[in-house]
Amino acid sequence: MEQIIKSEQAKSENDGADGEVSRQTLRLFTSIQQLDMRLLNLSLKKVSASIRVTPSSIDAEMKLIQSLCGSDESTCLLKAIKYTRKHASPSGCRAPPWRQLCGEICYIVADPFDGDKLTITAHTAGVFLNQGILQDGDEQYDRDGEYCKDLLTLLKEKSDRFAENLSNQDFKAKLSQMEEEQTMYHDGEHENAKEEGNEKKGKGKSDHAAKGKGGDAKKVEKENSKDSKKPAKEEEKKSKKLEPTLQTLPASHSPTGGSPTQHRRSVAKRTSPNRMRHSTAHDYTDDESESESEDEEEVIDRRTDMAADLPSEYWQIQKLVKYLKAGNQTATVIALCSLRDFNLSQETCQLAIRDVGGLEILINLLETEEVKCKIGALKILREISRNAYIRRSIADLGGLQVMVDILSDRDRDLKCLSAETIANVAKFKRARKVVAQNGGIEKLVQLLSSDDSEVARCGASALWSCSKSKRNKNIMRSAGVIPLLAKLLAQGAPKTLVPVVGTLQECASQPSYRKAIRTENMIQELVKHMKSSDEELQMHCASAIFKCAQDKDTRDLVRIHGGLDPMVALLNRRENKDLLAAATGAIWKCSISPENVKRFQELKAIQSLVALLSDQPEQKIGMEVLINVVGAVAECAQDAANREAIRKANGIPPLVSLLTSTNQTLLVNVCKAVGKCAQDSDNMGIIDRLDGVRLLWSLLKNPNPEVQAAAAWAICPCIESAREAGELVRSFVGGLELIVSLLKSENREVLASVCSAIANIAKDEENLAVITDHGVVASLADLTKESDELLRTHLAEAVSRCCMWGHNREAFGRYGAVAPLVRYLNTKDTALQRTTARALHQLSKHPQNCIVMHEEGVVKPLLQLVGSGDEDLQEASANCLSNIRRLALANQKARKE
Repeated sequence: MEQIIKSEQAKSENDGADGEVSRQTLRLFTSIQQLDMRLLNLSLKKVSASIRVTPSSIDAEMKLIQSLCGSDESTCLLKAIKYTRKHASPSGCRAPPWRQLCGEICYIVADPFDGDKLTITAHTAGVFLNQGILQDGDEQYDRDGEYCKDLLTLLKEKSDRFAENLSNQDFKAKLSQMEEEQTMYHDGEHENAKEEGNEKKGKGKSDHAAKGKGGDAKKVEKENSKDSKKPAKEEEKKSKKLEPTLQTLPASHSPTGGSPTQHRRSVAKRTSPNRMRHSTAHDYTDDESESESEDEEEVIDRRTDMAADLPSEYWQIQKLVKYLKAGNQTATVIALCSLRDFNLSQETCQLAIRDVGGLEILINLLETEEVKCKIGALKILREISRNAYIRRSIADLGGLQVMVDILSDRDRDLKCLSAETIANVAKFKRARKVVAQNGGIEKLVQLLSSDDSEVARCGASALWSCSKSKRNKNIMRSAGVIPLLAKLLAQGAPKTLVPVVGTLQECASQPSYRKAIRTENMIQELVKHMKSSDEELQMHCASAIFKCAQDKDTRDLVRIHGGLDPMVALLNRRENKDLLAAATGAIWKCSISPENVKRFQELKAIQSLVALLSDQPEQKIGMEVLINVVGAVAECAQDAANREAIRKANGIPPLVSLLTSTNQTLLVNVCKAVGKCAQDSDNMGIIDRLDGVRLLWSLLKNPNPEVQAAAAWAICPCIESAREAGELVRSFVGGLELIVSLLKSENREVLASVCSAIANIAKDEENLAVITDHGVVASLADLTKESDELLRTHLAEAVSRCCMWGHNREAFGRYGAVAPLVRYLNTKDTALQRTTARALHQLSKHPQNCIVMHEEGVVKPLLQLVGSGDEDLQEASANCLSNIRRLALANQKARKE
């Protein structure tokens, strides 16, 4: 306004003909500004006139009443009175932080002589009875009676004996003394408040004067000097320490602290059971309660941090919020419009509304019958709810329950604004739970069926936020969300597609949703929208495919509908890391199928992926992108041509360098990629030269079982492809002892991979001798009772290799490994049958083992396996039968002799 007046002044001075018009405009602006200031001052006077209950006044009342409690009914007011919570916060309140946001100060239990115990809540708006304390100790905060102006008044109404004793002369004398102290206390309190206001005003003027306005600076200096010349008597009075006393409310004061108008409900009404039942910590698990408490402490600390060097907008917003408290319907609408003129995306403006109690007023306005007020309040809540602190405050104040009710309103704008606000608030677990418990999920799903694209968009946005909960996903599916999402995906407006696809990619983590996405022909639509020009839409489509591509049928559909080509094209969008992460993730999962790998090879995707593995890739493309790229390279490296392409693109060195990373998921993918590349002898030479095998071996010490297993699997092809494998393994000090010790692991994947590595290590006699000394035979024998077929396959191979040294065959029999191995032959897995037949062939070279095999009935399954189409299996089975037959013939011959 000041800027407009100044511009009009300059214009009137410069323009000759239009000077009169400019002067009239200037007078109009000046009159409007004066009117605004008068209205603001009147409102502030009205609001400041109301005296509210404070922690100090309640504490003073408690001290007085406690001093007059005892067992003598004739000389005491009560048997006892006490706080339910001993600990007081720095502000003096004894209520939990989430209840302090509702204006509650403390909870009191009073034991009168003529009735049951009274459980009382002290609120800033007054004192009232609550519903008491349950047998399990839980406090019921909901109001059970009318407000009273102070504690004494409430006790007089509820206890006739208390009122009778209070009328005695002794008590009256004490009360009169308290009233004198109360008057002194309030005088000092008003003086302090006035001094603080003058200090703020003087500071603001000084800051304004410092900007170059000399005349104003002199005026401020003069005013400050006047304020500083206080009488010594007043200073002494202010500095005197006064004990807090009873503070009563005037008879005209409304218990709710609201305006006398009837167009809105009271703020205190929001503490009803329906609104606040989800705000208490008792309704959640212990983990959730602990987490929420930590978050609330952070919010309180943040409130303290914002108290210094606040801009002028902070105080202007607080004045407008006071209009909301004291104004009528018209003033409320004007104040809401004025609030929207501020930049509500700034954290200072957001916290200004919260700190002065504006959230309570805005949520209260949502319960009125005035549509304009509700729309204005929702528009403000929609903007400020992007702040994490505001979101939690809205949930604590019961705002979500009201917004869920508004979703059923006939007004289109109300439904849209409510859904958008829910989308912002439901970013944390407790808020999503509240939405679901109040039937919000079903109402949001109904919004998707609307013919209005804006209503559908808002509903999809809210469902997107709520779908981060597994339980909410199940509720959405039961409410019929899948066909509605499929319809919007195929026919929806462009602005609706982003939240729809976002909801799909969030729900695609569940197998039932992935199946529905595939059967409802949504894969084709996702591929189509992945070719659009909207990068956000492309990102969510690629993310949805990333999650859905875990299923082979989905991967085939993506290829059939031409989805692989746009994925590779998105690799060039390096400036958008989120889009690049989604595209590389989709390529990674789709490359699990060999048919897709061939298409990626035609599109030269390998070269593009390797190009992303440049120097310092974590800083350039981000960790998520790096994990996806390495995973895609590992899958593509299953093909020999791609392994050669990786080497020619100089992709081996960056892969080996990533073995020193600390990210566990990345290490798993890097180990897989290095292991696949090591199957090529030329690649293995580069890996060996870069000390990659030593790095893989060091990862066996990693505490993560997934990393241990991936490293052990990668070591196997390295040993197979290395030129001097035996010498290479022995060069690692303590390496053989380490790998034998991993046979004690509880993870079956680790056991299987280590058994495979031992089978390759045992090909060298010197290494076999070393691991035998480290007790590999006993460790392998202990594992023969495991039921996992993958583990059994590699375990049998390791047993067959370890039988090549010394008396290991006899040791296996002594440790009871023969009989379990015979039972392995009952499987239908050809690989397990083959390795088991090899192990039994080696073990059958010891006579005692042949006897055990014969007793376990090994002959019949071996005879069946001799007719197998696998030549190795045929040979091993026949050799085992041959050894058993020779022993039987030798035994017969010995008996005859």
